[in-house]
Amino acid sequence: MSICKPVVVGKDGVAKVTFANDKPLAFMAGTCALESRDITMKTAETLKELSERLGFGLVYKGSFDKANRTSASGKRGMGLEEGLKLLAEVRAQFGVPVLTDVHEQAQVAAVAEVVDVIQIPAFLSRQTDLLVACGEAAVKHPGLAVNIKKGQFMAPQDMLPAAAKVASTGSEAILLTERGATFGYGNLVVDMRSFPIMAGSGYPVIHDASHCVMMPSVRGDSSGGDRSFIPPLARAAVAVGVAGLFIETHPDPANAFSDKETQVPLAEMEHLLHQLLQLDVVAKTQIALPTAG
Repeated sequence: MSICKPVVVGKDGVAKVTFANDKPLAFMAGTCALESRDITMKTAETLKELSERLGFGLVYKGSFDKANRTSASGKRGMGLEEGLKLLAEVRAQFGVPVLTDVHEQAQVAAVAEVVDVIQIPAFLSRQTDLLVACGEAAVKHPGLAVNIKKGQFMAPQDMLPAAAKVASTGSEAILLTERGATFGYGNLVVDMRSFPIMAGSGYPVIHDASHCVMMPSVRGDSSGGDRSFIPPLARAAVAVGVAGLFIETHPDPANAFSDKETQVPLAEMEHLLHQLLQLDVVAKTQIALPTAG
């Protein structure tokens, strides 16, 4: 991996989480949509306990609005006002940084007041004004980072200009996330070359282990996926060397509002995280090659 400037996430009042391609693995994890207080707090409490026991940096993730649902009838979440209140509660109670998506410039200021990571959805990863607005917010709020999801239609090198739009504001708190590329219809594939290519930018690289196993619009009015591929693809990304993993999890995925088939059951997270952390140690250990003679 290229030299990476670490990005330290976390405004005042929460634990700081460092993302760097050559540092210990950190995680962005939580439910897909913010569905209810009970589900959110249960998920956050479990992940916080795991982070302390297993020793990893945690950013809690939850979307207040799933604005790009396949069908207009799909459940979208709690909405901006209620969603931000809930994320603020998670942040205050568990002392962890929080992350959510923005979909338009008008949302950025309010979101930046609460969260520690503003996420640009993959479908919006080339929207100049949105990227610049998020960069300006990060300059205004030290400890706030911008996570750009790579569009399914983009090559990894296309992320460098996207990052440059945020950096034009003076912010270097930028994270780049791989979530797969469109392969034919209704399928995504992760090209493992994308991680070192994007790392060439100097920014920390994240692997979205949940959305890369999605099958977009496979049912016509909804997307599907196969969560059984999350562990092997996550292990592969960690073996290549990444700064962090993005994993969605839910206490009862079968009854989740969205992405039912691409969220890891919360009860299975400990085993998966433990395995990935062990692999990360091996991947980031410099092993000297034997010398001749």
